[in-house]
Amino acid sequence: MATEAASAATPVGRDEALPELAKVYWRRRADDLSLTRTGRLWTATTLAHTLPFLATAVFLFLLSPITIPVGLAAIAQAWIIPELYAARGANVVRPRVERRHRRRGEPRGAHPQAERIAVGFLGDLIDHSARELHARTGLVLEQGELGVWALGEAGALLIRPGGKRVHCLCVRANDGGLPPSDRIAHLLLALRTDEAGFATVANLAFAGAPWRLRRRLDFRGREALEAAVALAREA
Repeated sequence: MATEAASAATPVGRDEALPELAKVYWRRRADDLSLTRTGRLWTATTLAHTLPFLATAVFLFLLSPITIPVGLAAIAQAWIIPELYAARGANVVRPRVERRHRRRGEPRGAHPQAERIAVGFLGDLIDHSARELHARTGLVLEQGELGVWALGEAGALLIRPGGKRVHCLCVRANDGGLPPSDRIAHLLLALRTDEAGFATVANLAFAGAPWRLRRRLDFRGREALEAAVALAREA
């Protein structure tokens, strides 16, 4: 599901395009209009999946009292579908390294020295408030032309201007052996190099209202999302 990006830790000029765009040559380069259309299309698709269940529920309620339980099940299905989409979106900013260590039976934070060095490098790229937020949440906020980004080690949230819609994008650094903060630094440099290209390369996992995504995040993700939404509303 993830698309690779940020093959180098050294940023190139902002006018240059990401080389990873060559791997997704069939995609139209992302811009403000295309992201708006994508968000609306996602909403329309979700409605197309849920409205038939709601219509079925209404029909069953009117048909006979005995069919009410089936109608309630249809309503539950209509609620579950967008929740599953939101859960998939939340996965893009969940820590990947900790999951891998747990599957292998390794203790949490198995490589603390490498991560401490990576945190120092990442700290040189961001300001004080962003460093504090990263320390609490593991995510880095970045204001861009397309909206406010919240970058994790294997994905990003893009909160569109106004804070009413969030795009969950799955994207990762090429080197799978990097510590988490190095992964974020690579993504941050790629984003600063070519924001539109970054949005083009990434795979969309969810697009919708921040409140729906917030329900599926842990407390760290919620804090980062709320900070990004607040910043997007000010823009």
